[in-house]
Amino acid sequence: MIKALLLLAGAALVAFFLANRRKARAKAGVKIGFVLFVVFMVYAVLRPDDLTVVANALGVQRGTDLVLYALVMGFAFVTVSTYVRFREQELRYARLARSIALQNAVRPEDEPRATAVMPAADDDDRPRR
Repeated sequence: MIKALLLLAGAALVAFFLANRRKARAKAGVKIGFVLFVVFMVYAVLRPDDLTVVANALGVQRGTDLVLYALVMGFAFVTVSTYVRFREQELRYARLARSIALQNAVRPEDEPRATAVMPAADDDDRPRR
């Protein structure tokens, strides 16, 4: 039972995050989820016997295993979140660089004609025998 529950929770978190990553509700949901996760972890430390009862109800032998599963899910969520955020940031940088390049572009007809200017011959430039 716990395996199916964890897999469904993980899939739901990833789907929710990918679908709503730019919305304010998603950002608020992530913050609320983080606070709930921290509260759960503090409760698990303060009342480990209660956690074992919850773990047994979910089909896990020990409460520490349940905490481990929760930490794995939290780590997976943070990993996906960081990957998506960095990918979006790279896209923003690419768009910015493209925009700057287009703003500073010079048309070939606007370029000044290059004239070949030869340096004056100095005595030091003569071939030596």
